[in-house]
Amino acid sequence: MTTPANVNAPVAALSAYQPGKPVEELARERGIKDAVKLASNENPRGPGRRVRKALSAAMNDVSRYPDGNGFRLKSALAEHLDVRPEQITLGNGSNDVLDLAARVAVSPGTRGVVDEYCFVVYPLAIKSAGGELISVPSRDWGTDLGALAAAVDADTRIVYIANPNNPTGTWVDSDHLSAFLERVPQNVWVVLDEAYAEYVQRREYPNGVALQKQFPNLIVTRTFSKIYGLAALRMGYAVSSPAFADLMNRVRQPFNGNSLALAAAEAALADVDFVRTSRELNAAGMARIESGLRRLGLQWIPSVGNFVTFHVGAGRDAADVYEAMLNEGVIVRPVANYGMPNHLRVTVGLPHENDRFLGALAKALEADASER
Repeated sequence: MTTPANVNAPVAALSAYQPGKPVEELARERGIKDAVKLASNENPRGPGRRVRKALSAAMNDVSRYPDGNGFRLKSALAEHLDVRPEQITLGNGSNDVLDLAARVAVSPGTRGVVDEYCFVVYPLAIKSAGGELISVPSRDWGTDLGALAAAVDADTRIVYIANPNNPTGTWVDSDHLSAFLERVPQNVWVVLDEAYAEYVQRREYPNGVALQKQFPNLIVTRTFSKIYGLAALRMGYAVSSPAFADLMNRVRQPFNGNSLALAAAEAALADVDFVRTSRELNAAGMARIESGLRRLGLQWIPSVGNFVTFHVGAGRDAADVYEAMLNEGVIVRPVANYGMPNHLRVTVGLPHENDRFLGALAKALEADASER
């Protein structure tokens, strides 16, 4: 496609974000009606009862604009997180606030630093703001905080870190993160993406929101799209200093959180039983998938999120394995666009979905072996 003249050059150089293949698309393309989607790290349980009730009540007011400031949700989040409401910026998913942070901090002639295997939205945000992208090599598939800190220079305005990281599932502990934050100059903004934080069950895992009290240049982002089961409603948020939150709210689009999302998020935040059960289900599913991968002789990257990224095996093409699994009605996620052409990522699903994934993967590997 020919790029039109007189457009924003950094935007013209970008590649669009590619989401996981929808079930409906697979049905249209291949006639598969009972596909299982394990590609986008969603909560396979769907929303909880409290959320369904809140959505039903909120439907009565869909003809009205939502509360543009999200007063009720901000108040609930402030109490839940022990922060002030003026520290919170709401977004259309955490992708929105990740982008808002770059729009505030980055300008042409400045730089943003990311990890080699970072979430693809970070480079998009930095480049679309006109900044130069600096990508630092990972260590053992994980974020090398020392290398990130060393890459910060006088032109650096923002650093993005995901903890745990997507697509690798790796994580950094409290001591190393604190040491990194001590090392980074206070005039450099550090965005800590904790989209999967509620899934992590490690004592050494840091609480970014608590660290923000100590490091005012820290911006923590979280989402209701993962463990809370609200991916379709798009609600995320950032916790930062009040001054930075004020700037993000200046560039935030009006009504970027709709009424249904606001009501559902408030209800989901209060449903601690739903979160706990989802976490337990995920842990059991993770163990099942890892056991199955081990039985198939495949290597994977240890993950603390709700997904596993695995190597398809020497001599195999991940794209071919992905296509073969689509024919079995199982959608996983290729990660070649992350620089991982021999890996696939699978979301932890419900027990029967995990078993179907392992069965489809075994068939795909067997078919590949027979063709050699």
